[in-house]
This record gives sequence, C-alpha cells and structure tokens, in this order.
Amino acid sequence: MPPTQHTIIFGNSQQMPELADSSVHLMVTSPPYPMVQMWDNLFVDADQKIAQLWQQLTADCKEETVTQLYEEMHLNLAKVWSETYRVLVDGGIACINIGDATRRVNSKFRLFPNHSKIIEHCEKIGFTTLPYILWKKPTTKPQYKGKGAFLGSGFLPPNAYVTLDCEFILIFRKGKLRHFPPKDPARYESKLTKKQRDEWFSQIWQITGTRQTTSQLERRTAVYPDEIADRLIKMFSIKNDTVLDPFLGSGTTTKAAMQNERNSIGYEKDPNLLSIITKKTANGNSEQAFVKIINR
Repeated sequence: MPPTQHTIIFGNSQQMPELADSSVHLMVTSPPYPMVQMWDNLFVDADQKIAQLWQQLTADCKEETVTQLYEEMHLNLAKVWSETYRVLVDGGIACINIGDATRRVNSKFRLFPNHSKIIEHCEKIGFTTLPYILWKKPTTKPQYKGKGAFLGSGFLPPNAYVTLDCEFILIFRKGKLRHFPPKDPARYESKLTKKQRDEWFSQIWQITGTRQTTSQLERRTAVYPDEIADRLIKMFSIKNDTVLDPFLGSGTTTKAAMQNERNSIGYEKDPNLLSIITKKTANGNSEQAFVKIINR
C-alpha cells in the first residue's frame, strides 16, 4: 500500500472547496449536539439567526420560538450533511454519532430528538437511511444505591423521566451499493474477522466513553471514543480509501484512519485545537502517513 495522506483544514465544513465531487469514500463524525448547553455558544457563533432566536426566546418565552431555534440548529448542521453528500462517491457511507438532548426550556422539561431530525434532513438531501447503532454508555447521572440513574421524583409515579444512556450512530448511504473490481486486493486485505463481524454489526454497542477533563475545550472534544471511529472505518471502508470528518475536534477520526491505512481529511473551525490534534495524531502516526495542515 502507498503511504497514506492526511489533511487537516481549519475552516468551516459547510463549504469544502478543497474537495472535489465524489472524492470521499466514508464520512465519520460526531457534531455539536443541538440543545445541549455545552455546545450552545458554537451554534450562536456560527449563525446570527440562532443568536437572535436565543435573545428572542429570553424576551417572549414562546413555544414557537423554541421550535424555530431547534430547527435552525439542525438547518445549520444540514449544510454540512449536504456538502458531505456532494463529496461522497456513489455508494459512499456517512456515519453520524449524535445524542438526543433533554433540557428545561420555558420552565418545561422536554426531549429534543436530535437523531430523528438528522435523519429527516439527510433524507431530504438524498441519503438513504440504513439501520443505525445504539451506543449504550455507562451513565454519569446520580444513582440510588447502585440501582441505576433517575430523574424527577424517582420512586413516585408519574413524574420521573427515563434516563438517556444511549447515543445514536446513524448510518446513511449515497446512491446504490458501492462496486469493486473482482478480487479487489485492498478489499480482501480489509476483511473483517468473524468475531468483528458478529459483534460490530449488532445494533447495540457497549463502549465506555472517553473520560472528560475539567477543561471546557477538552470536554467539548473528548466524548467520542477512539474505538467507535476505529470500528466504523473498518466496517465501511477499505484500505487506501479516503475518510472525512467535518467536525474533527481532537483528531480521533484522523488517528483511526492512520492506524487502519486509510487517507483522511478533517475540518475543524477552532484553531485552538491544533495542539490537541497534533498530539493525538502523532500517537497514531507512522512513517507511512503524511499530515498536512491548512489554515483557510
């Protein structure tokens, strides 16, 4: 296999002028989660309309403003899904790790079903939705004598809430099945073991989340375990394919691509993450990988 190439671009992935149409084989990412407080400022900074809607909500406390705000956050993400569709090859796969959100807004506790919104927008773009994976995470919510997490009134019906302890790994395909030449060497070299196939293609994954630190910057980027990126890359690409991550964060997808002999392209808006990305990708690098940094 030739040396793999890895490009990290500090810029907005709503536009990817560096990438030609149909030039990427797989997209693996974990975007900011709409209506999760930790990512509020990212959406506010990215879209003036979202910033105005937050101000409007403070003033009017209307339910329709909540609905509009939530929709605008997903429209903001959908610009990236649309651009991803453009750069994927026919038969290319897009994998999106997303969690739903629970939040008290206008004095009302509610669920914001991010996974269903992303499916809705991706299907409008033209993607085909495939069976998704549920990533069951060890809960960090308070427990009662080790019996599990709860919210609300606990033992007293009916005002307790089910705890969110799963996230979604949504899987989409562009166009029809991807085709390969007979006995394609790279495809056969990328073959999974029976154990990998049986475990990874089941719908529920139990993987421990990456430990979060006290730094807000690191907390925002350290929730996506290496193992998830590693599995998805092996499942949905072959050696020497190109893997895209439009929300690169700490560089998890780039590292996994390096370790699995895939090329990669990562977009990240925050240049403050350069040192974190450099450290992580150095741990996954070898003499057979070249890294290029581009600042737009």
